[in-house]
Amino acid sequence: MTTASIHVGIGGWNFEPWRDNFYPAGWPHARELEYASRKLTAIEINSTFYGPQSPKTFARWAAETPEGFVFSLKAPRFATNRRVLAEAGESITRFVRGGIAELGARLGPIVWQFPPTKRFDAADFGAFLDLLPHELDGRPLRHAMDVRHESFRSPDYLALARRHEVATVFTESDDYPPIPDLTAGFVYARVMRTHAGEPQGCTPQVLASLAACAQAWRDGGEPTGLPRVEDTPAPRQPRDVFLYFISGAKEKAPAAAMGLLAALR
Repeated sequence: MTTASIHVGIGGWNFEPWRDNFYPAGWPHARELEYASRKLTAIEINSTFYGPQSPKTFARWAAETPEGFVFSLKAPRFATNRRVLAEAGESITRFVRGGIAELGARLGPIVWQFPPTKRFDAADFGAFLDLLPHELDGRPLRHAMDVRHESFRSPDYLALARRHEVATVFTESDDYPPIPDLTAGFVYARVMRTHAGEPQGCTPQVLASLAACAQAWRDGGEPTGLPRVEDTPAPRQPRDVFLYFISGAKEKAPAAAMGLLAALR
């Protein structure tokens, strides 16, 4: 039996169009996280990419969500949007020690998003990965690299990521190169192709396909037909899966996430 889990969610929870098609009419804005966290199993927080949040805020988010729910956190852009990544140590420490521990068991992966212009430089990227802490107050930390330049579709990058045990975000998008190769003990996927004309943002066939992919990853395998960089699959092992509906027809993201959860059931 597998002990790994599949977490499905959206980016954030405060989005005006969701008040027409996700939240009940008249639902208090202050209770939107409470509602969303009981319909979905994860949320990716984007606000941490732009600025710090207080420990009190992280503690409140944890208190408003049920047991088993997780937050992924976008790490600050000050750490990743720089010419020399090896100089990001202060920004990394300030973020990791800035209150995220208040999320407790609800702390999921930390996502380090790099600009599309950032090319793979083995020495500098390796120095950056050396700066990432592996635990916080005794709790293991999981890191996911959201790399967006074609140069990262490289065996050298994959070997470096595996050596540091960091995941590589698999982005299902028209804008960024896909890297479905597994580089860590968990999987992080971002689906950016929801469509306004579909009631659930995706067709039932697409949701069924995504469910099959997530289950294959969770159970230790890999989906077929993905544009892998390398032919050799990763070692079989159960993996937690974090899958988010991001961008695309964003107003449909909650419906797509709930549709995928239904397909998984």
